[in-house]
Amino acid sequence: MNEAEWEALCDGCGKCCLNKIEIKGKIHFTRACCRFLDCKTCLCKIYEHRFEAMDDCRKIDLAAVREKPRWLPKTCAYWLLDNGYDLPEWHPLITGRADSVKNAGMDLSSRELISETKVKDYEDYIVDWQDL
Repeated sequence: MNEAEWEALCDGCGKCCLNKIEIKGKIHFTRACCRFLDCKTCLCKIYEHRFEAMDDCRKIDLAAVREKPRWLPKTCAYWLLDNGYDLPEWHPLITGRADSVKNAGMDLSSRELISETKVKDYEDYIVDWQDL
């Protein structure tokens, strides 16, 4: 799979841009998002330069998928395919439409998020959303 094909697997949900914390070996997603996430489009505002701007921004490659699989949402195409699952019916590669993620309610655009710049204690922002 080439770089463009790999990138096309990303559905643009924005969930990987949520801050996570580990408590007693368990990963918890929070509603605190990366300062560079556009909460309306669920896309990175500085995508081409994200690694230079954010030390903890991680390239989602196969090594990352396998190293820290629970740091990705359970709807993540990279994780799903690596574990033998099919892409969900709402995935843009299935529907042929980029807006299918939003229309299915699977992106973050309808969620109440807070920028990580406003967070003091991430434990106060832990969420239990079923699609994470």
